[in-house]
Parts: sequence; structure tokens; C-alpha cells
Amino acid sequence: MGKVISRFEKANPDIKVNWTNISGYNNLNTAIQDGYGTPDVAQIEYYALPQYEVSGQLLDLTDRIGSDYANFFTLGTWSSVQLAGRTYGLPMDSGPMGFFYNQDVFEQAGVDATQIKTWNDYYEAAKKLKSIGAYIAADSGDGSFYDAMVWLAGGQPFHTSADGRTVTIDLDHDEGTQRFTEFWQKMIDEGLVDTTSATWSGRWKNRVGNGTIASVFMGAWMPSLLLANVPGAAGLWRVTTMPTYDGNPANAESGGSALAVLQLTRKPDAAYRFVDFVTHDAQGISARVAGGAFPADYTTLNSKEFLDKTTITNESGIEIPYFGGQKFNRVLSEAAEDVSVGYQYLPFEVYARSDFESTVGKAYSWASSFQAYQRRQSAIDMGEKDENGNPLQPLEDPGKKVSLTNGLTQWQKDLKEYGSNQGFTIK
Repeated sequence: MGKVISRFEKANPDIKVNWTNISGYNNLNTAIQDGYGTPDVAQIEYYALPQYEVSGQLLDLTDRIGSDYANFFTLGTWSSVQLAGRTYGLPMDSGPMGFFYNQDVFEQAGVDATQIKTWNDYYEAAKKLKSIGAYIAADSGDGSFYDAMVWLAGGQPFHTSADGRTVTIDLDHDEGTQRFTEFWQKMIDEGLVDTTSATWSGRWKNRVGNGTIASVFMGAWMPSLLLANVPGAAGLWRVTTMPTYDGNPANAESGGSALAVLQLTRKPDAAYRFVDFVTHDAQGISARVAGGAFPADYTTLNSKEFLDKTTITNESGIEIPYFGGQKFNRVLSEAAEDVSVGYQYLPFEVYARSDFESTVGKAYSWASSFQAYQRRQSAIDMGEKDENGNPLQPLEDPGKKVSLTNGLTQWQKDLKEYGSNQGFTIK
């Protein structure tokens, strides 16, 4: 944000911006509740925005924006800053999902990722990758990933009324939720997903780097993060569009954030001018995109300079052809066009994602334990010894299976109870 702020202050010499990283929503919530140190502007991820909208913490920007704004931003991001037809922030960046893959590993397995169009194609590719000791995916129970995949599957398990007070939660019957859950359970049961490597953990980075994890479904902001976290794989990776249930083009947002003006601000006009510059002004947008952000506006997404880019700038300012010369933004720009609208996050989504780990996450933990148990039993049957030459000992039996459906049932129960305790009418 440093370059963006410098450009803004040069264009607006009457305003001084102090930008602080407050490290999470708990600190923002504390500042709002205490009324001390509350920022004028906050960068809030799309999934968390409804929580601040319905609680009255954000300034309604509807009467400040121009009539062209709805068509300036992509459909997916614009819908994410709306509540009951009112605008509570402006899209700062976006995260249409992309299928990022290690082309070298895929070729070793005899798989052409660009021909993976359906979930069945993806499943067949996963089996081929497993045969050479690689995983097509890693997922240890990430609520944000599950949200995005349910969205991709056409799911709409959550709905909030126009007044923000009535919330419908239907994980049991929502078709998209059930569709993805059944498919992902099959993938996990057959050992095609690495359930032991949490995304961004050291283990995950090592496995992505050495090709054990051969692909990821991530938002379009991923290129710069791949370079930063797995620099040694430069030149090996490519990106293609997301496979879907039936092969018809569709997509979802994964990540991305908006800039919003806090209701408690004493400088609403200056705050809005900053938000507008960062998100809608060409100078602000270009500075952020140069720093690795993926744009939320059609103008940038369709610009030749953006579409023809084949390199990523590293921390030293060196241009790295991480995707082997591929014009990766062309794929990601297409992905942005395929994002469907209508998916809603809960007005207490921050809590929901935390609780996902302790409910649905148990299914991943059980799968990891069961697979380790099976591997040990197989080694014992083969007569293998430990490092001291002693017979291997069996691992503890993981017990009765914990499925994703089991976890979703508990998650739904927790969400309904929490929402009710927060004063929402829950259906």
C-alpha cells in the first residue's frame, strides 16, 4: 500500500494517510467496541464484510458512488459489497479461482491439465498422479476452500434477509453443498487428497516445492504468492480454468477484499476519497496490480498490458517467468468472467470459518489417522522393521469413521446456535 498512498497524497495534498496493519478482525472489533483507535477505513475480506454490514459498523456509500460503478467492477466482486441493494464498500481486488498445476509432474503422470474439464476428469487425473507418488490436491480442513468449492458447485446454503436479521442455514439439503461433499469424500476416501498438509504450512510449502502436491485450486492472487513461497519451482507451473461438475464453464471467488469506511469515522469525505482512489482511480489500481494484486475492474482485466504479462516481479524487483512464459492473466481474466453471482456468506462468517476447523475438520483428521493406520498395518504385514531392526508396532485404531457429512451436521448445529445467540432469527 505504500506506493498507493504516496500517489494518493500527491494527488490529494490536503489529506495525510496513516496505514496500519492491525493483524486480524479481533483487533478491529476491539477498536470498534472501545471506540479508541478505530480506523476511518478498513480493508475487509469479502467473506467478512456482511458481518460488519449487518451490525451497522460500515458507512453506506450508495449515494457517493457514480452510476457507472456497478459496471466498472466484475459481477462477483460488486455483488460481494452489496446488502439489500446498498453499497458498503468498493472492491479492492478479486480472487476468481484458478487451477494451478505443476506441468512437469503432470506430464510425468501422463496428464494434460488443460483437458481436465469435469470433476470426473479431475478424479481420473488424481489417480494417475497418485500412481507416481503425487497428490492432485491438499486440504486439511480449510473453511474458505470449502466455501469456494460449494459456490463453484452451484450451492447456496446460506441466505440473509434484506434487513439482515433473518438467516437461513441449509447445509443438509442444498444441492451444491451435497454435490461437492460427496465428490470430495470420494477423493479423500481413496487417498487422492493430502489431508496432512495445511495450506501455507511449512510442510505444504515443501510438498508443493518438491512436486508431492502437484496442483492447487486458489484465487487469482496466487501467482505472486507461489513465487514468494515456492521460488524454486519457477518455470514448472501453469494455470488453467477450473473443472466443474458437468464441464460447463462456472467459477467462484476465493479471497479478495474491499475497502470500507467505518461508521465511526469523523472524516467521512476524506475517507471516501481515499477508498475511491485506491479502488476506482487508474493510478491506485495500477500501483496495486504492479504489487501482485489481482484486479476487480473490467478495464484492467481487459487491458493488453495485463493480459500479455508473462512474468511476476519478485521482492528484488526482478521479473521471473514463473509460469514458463505462459500469459497467465489471460486464463485468470477468463476465470473472472465465469464467476456466478448469488452466493451469500453468513453475517457471522468469521466465526463460521473458525468453527469449521473444529467440526468438519474432524473428518480430515480421521482420514489422516486412518490412512496412517492402514500404511502401518501394510508395513507390518510385509515384515518391515523400525530403524533399530525391531518389528513395527501397530498404530492406535482411529475408530469409527468421521465423514464430511458428520462434520457438516455438527457445523450446522453450531452455526444455528451461535446465530440465535447473536440475536438473529435462524431458519
